[in-house]
Amino acid sequence: MTGRVAGKVAFITGAARGQGRAHAVRLAQEGADIIAVDICAPIAGVQYSPATPADLAETVRLVEAQDRRIVSRIVDTRDAAALQAAADEGVAELGRLDIVVGNAGICIIAPWDQVTPEVFRETIDVNLVGTWNTVMATAKHLIANGGGSIILTSSAAGLKGLPFLVPYVASKHAITGMTRAFAAELAQHSIRVNSLHPTGVDTAMGEPGAQAAFGPGLEANPVVAGMLTNMLPIQTTQPEDQANAVLFLASDEARYVTALAMTVDAGNTQY
Repeated sequence: MTGRVAGKVAFITGAARGQGRAHAVRLAQEGADIIAVDICAPIAGVQYSPATPADLAETVRLVEAQDRRIVSRIVDTRDAAALQAAADEGVAELGRLDIVVGNAGICIIAPWDQVTPEVFRETIDVNLVGTWNTVMATAKHLIANGGGSIILTSSAAGLKGLPFLVPYVASKHAITGMTRAFAAELAQHSIRVNSLHPTGVDTAMGEPGAQAAFGPGLEANPVVAGMLTNMLPIQTTQPEDQANAVLFLASDEARYVTALAMTVDAGNTQY
């Protein structure tokens, strides 16, 4: 078997579509087997279409097309017990765990004074608590394996205060800090922990209906529009661009890379 992660097993949340699917397929192309989880259901307040069981089944098909094994589960990352069961069952079936990609997340766009307590809590629970649950459900398996790589999806909004995204910015900054804290404690077990910081990505989160929610805020406060601009002349990246970064961080090429906030943001965080 050849490939940059040949013989390894990766646990990926939010794997039904978008970045999560791209991560699963890219790692499978390079020899990894996959444990794929996704809620596959609507979440209150989210302005774009939800993933479905059919989406997760398509991820399974695409990974199997790479001649790799995959275990899939419909799981809400906010449910720590269910997530633990999915991790344990996947490891039992595939034999080990080397890579964890905490990718699941939501984004709800609104000016600060239109953010409800429910939206704030939902965003924190999915993005931050769900990511914490992911590490807690999988880290013991990496320790048992003698080490590994954890990659947590933050955002350009985890490094700068993008407007009209207060709950999202809060959750993604928290993931950036949590990454560094986990990196410090898990290093003794040869576990590397890094965060990924995309700019916009061509996924459901970027659907026109959702992006239109920026309109009222920008009309009322146009001076902040430049904060949403990329330095390179593109509006969005592709999921595969982010998956290439995940592959690097998961591979032995990054064996001494930890506590890194890796930007694949077309220069957005430089503005």
